[in-house]
Amino acid sequence: MKIIQVTAAVIKKNGKIFIARRKNSMCGNTGWEFPGGKVELGETFQQCLIREIKEEFCVEIVVGKLIAESKYKTNDKIIHLIAFDAKIISGIITPSEHEEIVFVAPEKLLDYDLLPADIPIAKKVRALDFLTRRMPGPKHLCSKK
Repeated sequence: MKIIQVTAAVIKKNGKIFIARRKNSMCGNTGWEFPGGKVELGETFQQCLIREIKEEFCVEIVVGKLIAESKYKTNDKIIHLIAFDAKIISGIITPSEHEEIVFVAPEKLLDYDLLPADIPIAKKVRALDFLTRRMPGPKHLCSKK
């Protein structure tokens, strides 16, 4: 069975996560996804993500840390989705291959009809957001005298 490596950008702005609804997908359905695309021969995951986001949304990004990975099996292939934290550094989001785009609160991600490979990524993003919003920062750990 063929394995297709696909990257995804988890872009956060003002506490919300960017997702898009593609006109069609590798899985044949039109659900919501973290934007990205197939890794081409000789490309790193980061290079792929920068290229795909520029092609599909006309913006430049910087790619951060690996957030999560998932695998989804279709009839004839396995989609290996690798998601990275990313930040838009220039441009205005202008979709070329997506019907809709939205910035959504992390806790609302699973309210959208996400593509199957994106669901585990959304769960991880929600969990990370939950932890970062509820963990005390350094100022809470010091007692005042």
